[in-house]
Amino acid sequence: MQHPYLAELGAGLYAFVNADTGFGHSNIGLIIDGDGLTVVDTGPTPAYGQFVRNQIKELIGELELPLKRCVVTSSRVPFTGGGAAFWQAAFYGSDVTSGQLDGPVNHYAIRRLLPNHAGHYGDEFKTRPVTHEVSEAAWITPSTQCVAVSGESPSTLMAQAVEAGVLFAGAFASFGVTPLAFDAQPAAWADSLEQVAAQVDTVVPGHGAIGGSGELLTQAAYLRACVAANGDLDQLEAGPWDAWTNPEYHAINVERAALVARGDFAPPLSFLKLLGLG
Repeated sequence: MQHPYLAELGAGLYAFVNADTGFGHSNIGLIIDGDGLTVVDTGPTPAYGQFVRNQIKELIGELELPLKRCVVTSSRVPFTGGGAAFWQAAFYGSDVTSGQLDGPVNHYAIRRLLPNHAGHYGDEFKTRPVTHEVSEAAWITPSTQCVAVSGESPSTLMAQAVEAGVLFAGAFASFGVTPLAFDAQPAAWADSLEQVAAQVDTVVPGHGAIGGSGELLTQAAYLRACVAANGDLDQLEAGPWDAWTNPEYHAINVERAALVARGDFAPPLSFLKLLGLG
């Protein structure tokens, strides 16, 4: 796994962008305020989180600002796996994320889902619980507002530097990487993406390169194409997503969209097979 590169997005706004493109190679945001630091997501593994933590220490130098807050956009391991490096921070997450992180870790499923990182998920691996639940828009610093949106899950948390027009979207956005919608409502997710696209300038996705409203709208178009396929992968229309990484997720997303359309919210069989459970 390559080390992430540091992108400056504005005064006190940074992103550690994973140079590897693919699901599980996720990004971490950093917001520097006068009272301390806020990170957005923690990366996929403890080692990745610690690398970024060390880079943050070098970046702030002698400022000696404390690490005060960590916003986790989702309970998924690509966004919470590096939590050990940020353990002393207050962890902000949606009520859904909080409940999921309070449950036991399924080490077997994580290793199957992220085989490139499997060696990091020994039986001792654990994630950091949420300490502060956020269920509606809330300012957590004078510059940063947390916003909960639905579609990717019942409640995904994002962090927005409002005046700068920068959105740390985390699990909500995936650019150039096929999203994994096994637990999503694809049509509702597309609706939310279109609404958010009208409100932001710069978007740091959970996976992929930094983008903006155009990339959000492309992801929405993909999810609508999954719905239109009506459960038949062969009917998924062509689009930019043909060149995205993780094409194996198309079958999961098309199946999930068809299940939800008929009121069935069970995990897709194709996803269970991916985990070796089907």
